Amino acid sequence: MRRENRRNNLQSGISTDKIILYAVIGVAILGVIVFALFMYSKSLSDEVRNGTMTLEQMASLANNTQNTESTSTDIGKSVEEASNKINTVNNTSKMNTTNSTTNQTKNTNTSNMTNASNTTKNNQISNQTTTNTTNTVKQTSTTNQTTTTQEKKKELSFAKPVEGDIAREYAKDNLIYSDTLKEWTTHMGIDIKAEKTSVVKSAEAGTIKSIKNDPRYGLTIVIEHDNNFQTVYSNLLTSEFVVEGEKVEKGQAIGTVGNTAVFEIAEEPHLHFEILQDSLPVDPSIYIK
Repeated sequence: MRRENRRNNLQSGISTDKIILYAVIGVAILGVIVFALFMYSKSLSDEVRNGTMTLEQMASLANNTQNTESTSTDIGKSVEEASNKINTVNNTSKMNTTNSTTNQTKNTNTSNMTNASNTTKNNQISNQTTTNTTNTVKQTSTTNQTTTTQEKKKELSFAKPVEGDIAREYAKDNLIYSDTLKEWTTHMGIDIKAEKTSVVKSAEAGTIKSIKNDPRYGLTIVIEHDNNFQTVYSNLLTSEFVVEGEKVEKGQAIGTVGNTAVFEIAEEPHLHFEILQDSLPVDPSIYIK
């Protein structure tokens, strides 16, 4: 019995606790609903109030618009008057500036024309002076060149390359008889009689151009000189004193007299000597002094 009573008491306590809990939950839910309704009604009231204020503001704005239009008209008139005045002042300033610029331009052009004229005159004078100086320099240079050329020409004085009498003269335009060829023929140099092994000397200072065995005139030495002159020494026995390209002085030994010229082998021992100017043969007797 006691156990059943205890059980019943426990069950009743649990039921009471559940009822209290449900009651609290219900009250809380009801409070939330009431609070939500309150907030909703307040929101509706605010929206209505805002709508009313907006209508009032619109009416006020309509009145202000009329006042603004009249004020804007007055301000516009004032602005137009001020603008006209400013334009007048600007136009006057522009005219004055234009006149000033025109005058400055005229003055500048006049000054530039004067300066250009003076510059042109100065340039003409300078050019004339330069031309005269140039002509003087050219004339001086030409005179110096002419003098130098004349001095070079005067400096050349050919000496007899070997001592002896002339056995055969220079013959370009006439014919002479050849004992070797047994016929009349030309002769582009002179033959100077000399004993074999006689020393042959350079007729003028120059450079040894070549040493060769000529098929007609035998062992031959050619020397180049100034003013496009060349001297030719043929019918030599030896040429052991010089080599090609060597510079020689006037009177320097270059070889010895021989008898190697096929075209003149029947003649007495001699030196066949030629002088060429601009590669053309000339009469050596005219130049030998």
